[in-house]
Amino acid sequence: MMKVRIGFLTRAFSPETRSSVPLVMRALVEAGAIVDVVHPLVGPTDLAGLRIQHDLYVLKQMSGLAVSLAGVLHAQGAAIVNPYPVTLALSDKIVTFRVLQRAGVPLPDTYVFSDPITVAPLLETGPLIVKPVRGWDGHGVRIISKASELADLPARKEPMFAQRYIPPEGHELKMFAIGGRVFGVRRDVQLDAEDGKPGEPFTPTPELRRVVLRCGHAFGVDLYGVDIIERRGVPYVVDMNSIPGFKGVPDAPLRVARYLYTAALRAARGEPVFESAVQRELAGTAERT
Repeated sequence: MMKVRIGFLTRAFSPETRSSVPLVMRALVEAGAIVDVVHPLVGPTDLAGLRIQHDLYVLKQMSGLAVSLAGVLHAQGAAIVNPYPVTLALSDKIVTFRVLQRAGVPLPDTYVFSDPITVAPLLETGPLIVKPVRGWDGHGVRIISKASELADLPARKEPMFAQRYIPPEGHELKMFAIGGRVFGVRRDVQLDAEDGKPGEPFTPTPELRRVVLRCGHAFGVDLYGVDIIERRGVPYVVDMNSIPGFKGVPDAPLRVARYLYTAALRAARGEPVFESAVQRELAGTAERT
């Protein structure tokens, strides 16, 4: 079997980490792949010598030097999961939600603002949930119900992002896509995502699956997460992220490792890293009819 090389652009992990990334790396090595950590850097690196040395790169980190290195490799034609431009887009909620809007994904009413006081009229029809434009894991998220609470928002140089707050009926649905397969995990609703609770896996309905796949198709990716709140039978997408932790998905590290190994094989053969899950679904529908 062809030996593939996979480079990870990620952060350093302590022995006590709860991240699944070290487990994914181990599974890839056991499958026969050569796995290297490209970032964090061990020492000074000559940018002139930064060139493609792997069949596939995994861009797990959403900001910092890892993204910069991915940009350099992307300019040279490297195969990256998820691609550098997509990772940049998904790190910016303004870009993310406009792309999803154009794709017809069901979303709460969504706004961007610079001066908090200008948002006050929107509160007359209900609360808003305010988030940093470039934020993740629930950091800096606030539910604003009254105009007086706007003064408590921290001062920022960047604009803020706001959505109409939709009170969930039950749990928040954490949806995950791995190579065209969609997995669902029910979790208690919380603003801070770093609580360590895996949640309860469930089988997604066909409607949920269609919504999740539409999100991936909008960005041309096959490995991502989508947060959904259901209200009166309607699923609303409230967040999307590139290569999440897949917490709660059964055998997640092994599933992700298999996906990455297959992607590396395809890249090594000069093929697209993945075949769109939506295209596969449409092809399957055509065959059944």
